[in-house]
Amino acid sequence: MGFATEFNSVCKFKSQQELYELLEYGRGKMVKSGFRVFPTGQKVIAYTPNNEAIAIVKIVASIAEINFQGEEITQVEMELVRRLSEEEARVQSALAHEMFFGERA
Repeated sequence: MGFATEFNSVCKFKSQQELYELLEYGRGKMVKSGFRVFPTGQKVIAYTPNNEAIAIVKIVASIAEINFQGEEITQVEMELVRRLSEEEARVQSALAHEMFFGERA
């Protein structure tokens, strides 16, 4: 048991439904496995399940808990600040691939 710290510029969605709710309603929630620390109060870049930058979001809550099945999970609540322009998304996606999602040396 322990906490994994997320990069303070990355908020990657694994579920297309969770991403849709954020973009459609301006607020959303994401559930991650394991105990994680998200930068509550900070603005971060949100990425699609395909590692494409899509928006700037503000983390409003990060709750780490053990659910009824005994699994360690972290729920992250966020609000949409704005969608990225096409050019911003392209540049951020390329940088994130090099820094976070690409092959490790």
